[in-house]
Amino acid sequence: MAGPYPPQFGPPQPYPENPFGPPPYPGMLPPPIPYPKRSRWRAVLATLAAIVVVAAVVAAIVFVVRSDNDDSTGGKLTTTAARSAIQDYLDALQHGDDEKIARHTLCGLFDAVKDRKSDLALADLSSDAFRKQFATAQVTSVDKMVFSSPYQAQVLFTMRVSPANSRRQPPAEVEVQAVAQILAQDHEVLVCSYLLRAVGQY
Repeated sequence: MAGPYPPQFGPPQPYPENPFGPPPYPGMLPPPIPYPKRSRWRAVLATLAAIVVVAAVVAAIVFVVRSDNDDSTGGKLTTTAARSAIQDYLDALQHGDDEKIARHTLCGLFDAVKDRKSDLALADLSSDAFRKQFATAQVTSVDKMVFSSPYQAQVLFTMRVSPANSRRQPPAEVEVQAVAQILAQDHEVLVCSYLLRAVGQY
């Protein structure tokens, strides 16, 4: 039967030699060099360091705020400074010290004001009205301080007073609350305004 001859199988023939020289990497390629993996500890330590920095900043802010309100720091607007300034103002009202009253109520402007006649007259009226209400007035506590700035605050305080027109001898003492606006200015704390909360009783 005529047809193509079946393929002849024999031993493998060698490849012809490279006329351009030996191959660049004879034999097997070298194993790949393992690159060092990024350590997870570095990321963890960086995160912890950031948390520590943030915590330190927050702690510093809290310390500053508390220092402004703490009597032991010697700052101007503390409860002790507020109580002392308010008592000084009440004493001036009780004793008719018009210049000291005006120094408080002018709220830091007293030394710059050239004509103080109207301010002294208003101070005299305030003192007269106060003495008609109370024979004595003593600050017993600072109940709350609300700060509008490190140098300004609204103060709710309690004072023990004795009515001026009491028939009792000695007059009965009662406690009333009042509100004062205070300002720290030029190394002194001033009472810019004063308002008695229980006005209707006296």
